[in-house]
Amino acid sequence: MGKVRTSRSTASKKTLLVVDDDPSVLTFVHDVLHEGGHHVLSAPNGPEGLSLATNHAGEIHLLLSDFQMPGMSGIDLATAITRDRPNIKVLMMSGFADGMLVLNEGWHFLAKPFIPSQLRALVTGLLFPDKSRFRE
Repeated sequence: MGKVRTSRSTASKKTLLVVDDDPSVLTFVHDVLHEGGHHVLSAPNGPEGLSLATNHAGEIHLLLSDFQMPGMSGIDLATAITRDRPNIKVLMMSGFADGMLVLNEGWHFLAKPFIPSQLRALVTGLLFPDKSRFRE
């Protein structure tokens, strides 16, 4: 079983939960988001991610999960978490470009591999949507 990591943020930004069974991806995503000032909870698999979400007393603003993981898929994980946390935003990540990935309405997708600027831009857009485009 992998080690569950958390980080402390020096800025008061958002709390994010990152779940990926690939240790290099988990570390990469965790570090990019932590460097962006977010409080990042991370877990190496679905059951540990679900446990983190269940036991975290505060709000979790965004779940970033691998789409396909052994034991519990990202879809199953996100479905379980959104039952208890209906306001959480969901971002699924996958390296599988073939076929069609079906996501729940309002969930988002990021294809692997990606670079830090892509990840930061998408996360920022989800957490801090630009409302100005809706003004008249």
